[in-house]
Amino acid sequence: MKETILNYDDLLLMLDSLLREPSKFWNDFYSNREKGIPFFVNSPDENLVRYFEKDIFRTGKILELGCGPGRNAIFFAKKGCSVDAVDLSIESLKWAKERSIENNVNVNFIQANIFELDIEEGAYDIVYDSGCFHHIAPHRRMSYIDLVKRALKPNGFFALTCFVQGGELGGADISDWDVYRLLSLEGGLGYTEEKLKAIFKDFKVIEIRNMEACKQQDNTFGVSGLMVALFQK
Repeated sequence: MKETILNYDDLLLMLDSLLREPSKFWNDFYSNREKGIPFFVNSPDENLVRYFEKDIFRTGKILELGCGPGRNAIFFAKKGCSVDAVDLSIESLKWAKERSIENNVNVNFIQANIFELDIEEGAYDIVYDSGCFHHIAPHRRMSYIDLVKRALKPNGFFALTCFVQGGELGGADISDWDVYRLLSLEGGLGYTEEKLKAIFKDFKVIEIRNMEACKQQDNTFGVSGLMVALFQK
């Protein structure tokens, strides 16, 4: 019965095997901390900082999907939030834990596939994703949306940072069907405002815009080629 598709979950796993970067890929990616990746800086996203400055975000319970080296999770914790931060890579979480100790904050870092999380329904005030969604293949989008909906309290916020379609950092300008023709996400899928509104049509749109470029001395992360979006359940 090996490699026999008997149900929807079997189909998802088969497609995952063709497209998803394995844990080893991400562990290798984070193993060299000096290679100049823009988001390796230890500064929070500029949009995240502004949501707190504008009192859109307040202290609460946070779920971060694809937390990487922990820069946004640590910022949430500094704001007094209770943070569950998830990543597939052991190497990224080692780095994130070191940073949290240096910043004297407590974050619950979880090494897991986001689609295998066991979470309490309606437990979170905010779901935050900076750079995970554009690595999610189209066949997993429904699972992703279900995860966000399940995690959020009524009126909770979902914030997203992703590649701009055809942007300078990546953002493959290909159709969902092309993903399967090519058997590749081409390094990460790119999105437009129109696409994000269509995908997250069940949420209220608060804002969708290009990320603002920031100077290193600003202590916030912001580069061109990324799009930020804020939705409300």
